[in-house]
Amino acid sequence: MATIVQGTPEAVAEPVDYLNVSHTWKSWLFTTDHKRIAVLYLISITLMFVLGGAAAVAFRINLLSPEGVFSAETYNRLFSMHGIIMVFFFLVPSIPATLANFLIPIMIGAKDLAFPRINLLSWYIYVVGALFAIYAVVRGGVDTGWTFYAPFSSTYSNSYVLAAAFGVFIAGFSSILTGLNFIVTVHKMRAPGMTWSRLPLFVWSNYATGLIQVLGTPVLAITMLLLAFERIAHVGIFDPNIGGDPILFQHLFWFYSHPAVYIMILPGMGVISEIISCFSRKRVFGYNFVAFSSMAIAVLSFVVWGHHMFITGESMYSSIAFSILSFLVAVPSAIKVFNWTATMYKGSISFDTPMLYAFGFIGLFTIGGLTGLFLATLATDVATHGTYFVVAHFHYVMVGGMVMAYMGGLHFWWPKITGRMYSEAWSKFSALLVFVGFNLTFFPQFILGYLGMPRRYHNYPPEFQTLNVLSTAGASVLGLGYLLPIIYFLHSLKYGARAGNNPWGAAGLEWQIQSPPTTFNFDETPVVTEEAYNYGPVEEIVG
Repeated sequence: MATIVQGTPEAVAEPVDYLNVSHTWKSWLFTTDHKRIAVLYLISITLMFVLGGAAAVAFRINLLSPEGVFSAETYNRLFSMHGIIMVFFFLVPSIPATLANFLIPIMIGAKDLAFPRINLLSWYIYVVGALFAIYAVVRGGVDTGWTFYAPFSSTYSNSYVLAAAFGVFIAGFSSILTGLNFIVTVHKMRAPGMTWSRLPLFVWSNYATGLIQVLGTPVLAITMLLLAFERIAHVGIFDPNIGGDPILFQHLFWFYSHPAVYIMILPGMGVISEIISCFSRKRVFGYNFVAFSSMAIAVLSFVVWGHHMFITGESMYSSIAFSILSFLVAVPSAIKVFNWTATMYKGSISFDTPMLYAFGFIGLFTIGGLTGLFLATLATDVATHGTYFVVAHFHYVMVGGMVMAYMGGLHFWWPKITGRMYSEAWSKFSALLVFVGFNLTFFPQFILGYLGMPRRYHNYPPEFQTLNVLSTAGASVLGLGYLLPIIYFLHSLKYGARAGNNPWGAAGLEWQIQSPPTTFNFDETPVVTEEAYNYGPVEEIVG
């Protein structure tokens, strides 16, 4: 096996790896190598992230002034496309399709995923779905919000709802195929000795995510089909004027969309488990509890959709039941936070960039989770429903949580993916900008929501302007924080120092092979004799 040692790019010969084994466009577009497919996904979702972020910048500029800059219709289309692109084309596939696609086979000692061709197919399906969403943007946009609430979306909206909904429908199949591949791979392709109790927690999290993807996403697909059928054939499904029931749409949509929150956040939790264990030099505290909490979250996520519908007229008894279940799902999430904290206790902590993102994740996700309990409380939810309090809560979980974890994971495994190190100074500065910019953007929105400012309005009373200006200023800082990694990651591809096989002194199979890995990961199938979190002295592991 070729080994990369520390040195300058000029001083060391290039070993054969999955990146340089072939440079033709056909070798990329028709590859069945899970690592190359992960890179294709990384490029695709980054482009969608930039597009969704541009829409966010535009409507934040609109909110600088109480009167707004754009018309109400344009503003509606901006925030709708921001939500649709970010949720369905970035947040849902981000970690599973990129980091998990790259790492799961290596972490369990396999040479690829169970279904390599289906893995490639899932990327093509994602791209087709994304093109439909982009078409909807170019042709004029969608004005229904990312939730596509009927009957507005199915009957009355005159925007390109069908194109965007069809894009989401298609992308759902990509999610299903990815989840199915992960489940079969974990069950059938683990190396000898890789028992369930030795699986890395990142694998556990993505296995639980795969279950939600396979079981929950078909409900969204059915919902989008019914929406399109009503819009085209004018058959009464959701529109009460022709015999439909708009509440039915909400039940169907949230039955998927609340588990979708955990499709987004569970893989991030797996990333944080790996980072904290590595940079604390300790085994994850309460491994079994952390592993099974992922499965508990996956199961409970399917029975809490009704807490989005407290003010839609559901019965008092249903609301009480959903409120209790919503509090219950917080327990396994809290287990993870407490166990990460216990892992760091008396650990030999190093403050590298991935660990800074992990700290940010814990703080921001905890705020997001606690405010979620506010919204799970009947009386509080009635007062704050439809306000900026909900916007702030959602972003503290999804951006403060998932995106922080995604950025932490990229920085953690970038040396393994590319074989190069990035600038530690710039990456730490970027992490600081992201943390400060995020809080400056979204914490004022908690106050705005508490004061009663409704979301999705293009104008607002003048007394809310100071907090909105503060929020837009924070978005500028946050945007810069996200732009910097694109620059120094690309710079590192050519000028970064060679990483070596294990620059962090981490444990786990992925750190025992060369960086970047070869096409088939392992020359011989490894035999696992201990779990992935057996940390000894740093010199001993690297050696």
